[in-house]
Amino acid sequence: MIFILMLFLLLGKVSALPFSVEIEKHRLTLSWNYNDAIIAFEVRARVTPRSWMAVGASDYGDFASADFCVLWTDLWGRQHVTDTYTDSKEIMRVDQQQDCQLQSVNQTQYETVWRFVRPRTSCDKNDYQYEEGTTHLLALIGPGHIRSVDGLNIKDNKKKLYKSMLRMSMFPPYPAPADDETDIAGMRDVQIMEVLSDRVKVPARETTYWCVIKKLPHLNTKHHIIQYESAIQEGNEDLVHHIEVFHCEIPTGIHISEWEGDCDDGSAPKDMDYCKRVIGAWAMGAPPLRYPPEAGYPIGGREFSPYVRIEMHYNNPEETAGRIDSSGIRFYYTTQLRPFDAGCIELGLEYTPKMAIPPRMDHFQLSGNCIAGCTEKGVPPDGINVFASQLHTHLTGMRVWTRHFRDGVELPELDRDNHYNTMFQEIRKLKKPVVILPGDELLTTCEFRTLDRSNATLGGYAISDEMCVNYIHYYPRTNLEVCKSSIDTDALMTFFEHMRTLDDDDTAPEKSVNENYHSIRWTPLTASVLRDLYAETPLSMQCNMSSGHRFPGNWNNAPQVRVAVPLPPKTDACGRILNQ
Repeated sequence: MIFILMLFLLLGKVSALPFSVEIEKHRLTLSWNYNDAIIAFEVRARVTPRSWMAVGASDYGDFASADFCVLWTDLWGRQHVTDTYTDSKEIMRVDQQQDCQLQSVNQTQYETVWRFVRPRTSCDKNDYQYEEGTTHLLALIGPGHIRSVDGLNIKDNKKKLYKSMLRMSMFPPYPAPADDETDIAGMRDVQIMEVLSDRVKVPARETTYWCVIKKLPHLNTKHHIIQYESAIQEGNEDLVHHIEVFHCEIPTGIHISEWEGDCDDGSAPKDMDYCKRVIGAWAMGAPPLRYPPEAGYPIGGREFSPYVRIEMHYNNPEETAGRIDSSGIRFYYTTQLRPFDAGCIELGLEYTPKMAIPPRMDHFQLSGNCIAGCTEKGVPPDGINVFASQLHTHLTGMRVWTRHFRDGVELPELDRDNHYNTMFQEIRKLKKPVVILPGDELLTTCEFRTLDRSNATLGGYAISDEMCVNYIHYYPRTNLEVCKSSIDTDALMTFFEHMRTLDDDDTAPEKSVNENYHSIRWTPLTASVLRDLYAETPLSMQCNMSSGHRFPGNWNNAPQVRVAVPLPPKTDACGRILNQ
């Protein structure tokens, strides 16, 4: 009853549905809007009137232990919307607490359009809690009529059942594009540059990562990027899952050639490693990213490297052959320079094997420190304004967040994603800019799951290695490029020696860090010892300038971020802790 009352009070504010994604071309489209309390959905599907449909979510995209709202027609032709969940065997069960509220259904012989609303969070243990960050959206279409949704087996029905999972950002913290009255393209001196793939023959497999290295048009003078958005080839809206454009920051004297192919292809040029600075990232469902009016991302000029790497993620669940794509990202840039250059700082852990995650762990956390001594060197007296964030791990990362401290007192979190997946990355605009002052400290924590790994996962560049990074976008641009940490080398070698003498592991001073980690017989106890080691020992800091050199100072044996007054636990109405 309480939810129904809230629904009538709030529904008028979300009646328009400005966000939309085509889940499958010409077959299934989802539109939505939201406020702090509820989400309103519209599902448009090319199906017969007898078909049943379900839309829902789960923590990481599994169809087991998922939450669904189901539209179905019984044997007597009556329509129902039912709140359901699936058990560990993907058997659908009717939820005792019904939180899916049908608004309307319109059907023809070939199409069904239905609208429903549901709360973003509830105290029902079987409901998915829709948080900001990544959402793993699930869709089902099955044949009907059916006697009941209770007991439906959605695992053993693959030939008759349509199943789709999409990772998306459902809660952008700024108005939808339709609500923004300023037309960037119509502004004076604004030019458009489309950085596109070129007639890619998308392989007939479910998932493809396709990389393209290409040269940008020559710009004699400095310009500012002030907005970017997706440029999806018409008809391929269902195929392109996400796109990233990386700037290739090539050292003087290094030549890079244009190339394209599978990102994991062994023939990919080694110079592709220089292409790491993200200047544009889009994922399915994401609106354009507009820079603050006072800042723009600098491109062009004599010292600017003109090469970029495009990374395309194609989602082809039907494994259709013969599809061709020329999608990419559309950049809006101008010669009318804004007051400030925007920049990007890397927070988190160094790309080094000194940081490791033991195998067979359900959850294991690593934290990268950006300490006061570094921000005192690299941040101007008036501070910097962070307006966007891109969290990043590799395959075993499950959650990522960045905490902010001033004089030991914790301030509100900078960013968090409790359902992170490396297959879905975007530059996420913050609700409001975060000011970082000289002496502030930032702690980026990543939670990893290594249940399917037989030995330690080490830090590194390969997709099978791990990273824990937050790329923060800010203005005004400073000379600080990297503020990351790793365990102090001497402390780590002492740990390896203790493992040899106390646990009889085959570690040795002459072995490499990789070899020593892989010589440990990992148990819950040794994993706990490593966790305590990371939490208590001094740091080796990367406090780097844009030249790649460290700021002057002693960055070894550095202290960890000081946490004198942490934020109190943040709880929702049901008592669940949200910031741990």
